[in-house]
Amino acid sequence: MTSLTQTDNWQQLQSLAQGLNGQHMRDWFKQDDTRAQRYTSQACGIELDYSKNLINDEILAALYGLAEARQVSAKRDAMFAGDIINHTEGRAVLHTALRNFSGQPVLVDGQDVMPEVLATQDKIKAFVERIHSGSHKGYTGKAIKHIVSIGIGGSFLGPKIMFEALKPYWYQDIKLHFVANVDGCHIQDVLAGLDHEDTLIVMSSKSFTTQETLQNTLTAKAWFLQAGGTQQDIAKHFICVSSNIKAAVDFGMDEDNIFPMWDWVGGRYSLWSAIGLPIALGLGYENYRQLLEGAYEMDRHFVEAPAEQNLPMLMGLLGIWYTNFFAAQSHVLLPYYHYLRGFPAYVQQLDMESNGKSVAGDAEQVDYATGPVIWGSEGTNGQHSFHQLIHQGQVLIPADFMLPLNVPNQDDTHHAMLASNCFGQTQALMQGKTYDEAYAELEGKGLSEEKRHALATHKTMPGNKPSNTLLFSQLDPKTLGSLVALYEHKVFVQGAIWGVNSFDQWGVELGKVLGNNILAKLTDRDAALDFDASTNALISRFRAANQ
Repeated sequence: MTSLTQTDNWQQLQSLAQGLNGQHMRDWFKQDDTRAQRYTSQACGIELDYSKNLINDEILAALYGLAEARQVSAKRDAMFAGDIINHTEGRAVLHTALRNFSGQPVLVDGQDVMPEVLATQDKIKAFVERIHSGSHKGYTGKAIKHIVSIGIGGSFLGPKIMFEALKPYWYQDIKLHFVANVDGCHIQDVLAGLDHEDTLIVMSSKSFTTQETLQNTLTAKAWFLQAGGTQQDIAKHFICVSSNIKAAVDFGMDEDNIFPMWDWVGGRYSLWSAIGLPIALGLGYENYRQLLEGAYEMDRHFVEAPAEQNLPMLMGLLGIWYTNFFAAQSHVLLPYYHYLRGFPAYVQQLDMESNGKSVAGDAEQVDYATGPVIWGSEGTNGQHSFHQLIHQGQVLIPADFMLPLNVPNQDDTHHAMLASNCFGQTQALMQGKTYDEAYAELEGKGLSEEKRHALATHKTMPGNKPSNTLLFSQLDPKTLGSLVALYEHKVFVQGAIWGVNSFDQWGVELGKVLGNNILAKLTDRDAALDFDASTNALISRFRAANQ
């Protein structure tokens, strides 16, 4: 197989990138008053303005050509069809089936998975109704008022961040609490403020053996029993999402309250499965269904829209453009909406766990950069800290700005200020400030010529820094579902072009195995230490401090 970097498409893009030397987006906007209109696309309630990017029609055509040559559309169709595209684990990749409202079957190994998917959705709906109506009571007859969701990775980030983002839609009679960290301080702090008689524990672990999740659940169980509950009472206060039904029943859970998982759903894509049960409990089932429907609409857009109007394709190709042809090592997400502040962390796992790979599907080491570092924070806080690096640093950092045009209980002054900062930042990154502009600003400031020149040099900003702006009328459940699916498919596009398997995570698995090996040495103080010298010394220090 010809190396990606040696293909004609790649070589053409390298040439086009070099051809931009000396060109500036500021001039492009002056020369073309239709640029913003031409480089804006809409779908599923989301408007993407990608005009402030280092692109022109020729570059876009070359990027579309790269996607075609790398068979992105064919790989996309194989995913939706249930083909085994996670080849290292021999699995289909069908998180999209979990939000499939087409009425059409989805086959895995010749079997339609949709009846089981729909049955699970009905089970979630019925359980949520029992909790919200008060018909499901704790062992002393109290209605459930608090829900503690215990998970790790996608089983934690998905429910927590989606729930936080939709605060205006919270079901007010239920309070959700999320626990992931195996640090005992976290679970202890959460449980300390709760009454065990009106608390429901939702444990999410496909295997029922995930170290952090299992230990936190065992701690919650001990808390429940010490507070007065019995082993028989656990069935009314503990439920789980798992494929290991026997382990859950042995724990004390009611088999009717065990929700299934499937091998063809990866953890970072699992919020659409019963892992999303805490979201449904916290928002109500209808709002949860709207989240699924928004994702389904983005799925259809990804499949049906031509490349030049396809939001995931556009964003994925722009990411390729900067990562591989401008040596961009990171990508920053900047939501200008307080409730969406956790979204960068969600995309961080989604992107970096998916495409942080160095081996292509043909088992060959790649000779090009793959997944970038994903990071970010809410606006406008970042403007007073890390935006400085984006404006004047030496490394190119592409940015995604996100803003709802309307927010619940809107204060027009606050929201206008928020929007002005968002739009002002994208403008400043694009146009920058020339030396002459900075020099002119200092006229009449009483500075010597030498000082004026020096200060103007420091105040000069190169601009030409790329950004996308994503606008939506409001962040309701449906729009959030579309937004999450947009980034899922963007990651897919990039993985398909790089030729990596975006659906395994062997680096994560190695950490789990080594962590378990070390745990055995920490708990058995007499066990011989047979690791490297540094690890042995660290274990010895821990043993000495915990005698």
